[in-house]
Amino acid sequence: MADEAVKSTKRLLDPFDRVSEVLFGLIMVLAFTGSLSVAEATRDDVRMMLIGALGCNLAWGVIDAILYLMGSLAEKGTGLRLFRAVRAEPNPNAAHRLITDALPSAVASVLKPEEVASLHQRLKELPEPPERAKLGREDWLGGLGVFLLVFFSTFPVVIPFIFMTEAGPALRVSNAIAILLLFFTGYTFGRISGRPPWRFGLAMVVLGVVLVGMTIALGG
Repeated sequence: MADEAVKSTKRLLDPFDRVSEVLFGLIMVLAFTGSLSVAEATRDDVRMMLIGALGCNLAWGVIDAILYLMGSLAEKGTGLRLFRAVRAEPNPNAAHRLITDALPSAVASVLKPEEVASLHQRLKELPEPPERAKLGREDWLGGLGVFLLVFFSTFPVVIPFIFMTEAGPALRVSNAIAILLLFFTGYTFGRISGRPPWRFGLAMVVLGVVLVGMTIALGG
């Protein structure tokens, strides 16, 4: 089908996206918990902090989901324009260059001319493409996944403030949970990128602490 030729190549939510969204959510909520003065905090202060942290991540989750959908639509639109350009190009050599330029360099370098020509012919035989790119079911599910990751990544960090009455111990438990989650995101990123997972885990903890400190210092 022509729709398949211009279908987005993005996975529902790839590992790098998952790690990034969790990291963003953690930094958001840590900016709120880190600004809490445990020496002077009352239950009202804690409640306002919880409302602020969850509300901020709710808004950020919606924004990030919208950006994800916009990216998916832009990618599909680019694919659609390329598909039309290849089909409309009267010069076979120029059409073949369009095809190879759109492929990853490692793939394009091993394709033989007759294989590129075969791809060109198969694209020409497909039905007319749609008038405009449209979001599909996987795109909407991906946007929902982005929202849920950003929003629910806050809960492990704020849970201590919900169930513990004293702000001091709650903050210490919350920080410990946040450090573990930051390490886990870094460790996961190290694994999927082929780098030393333990080093990336520790680096993510340091990076998260620095970013949160900067956010608090700048009034975030």
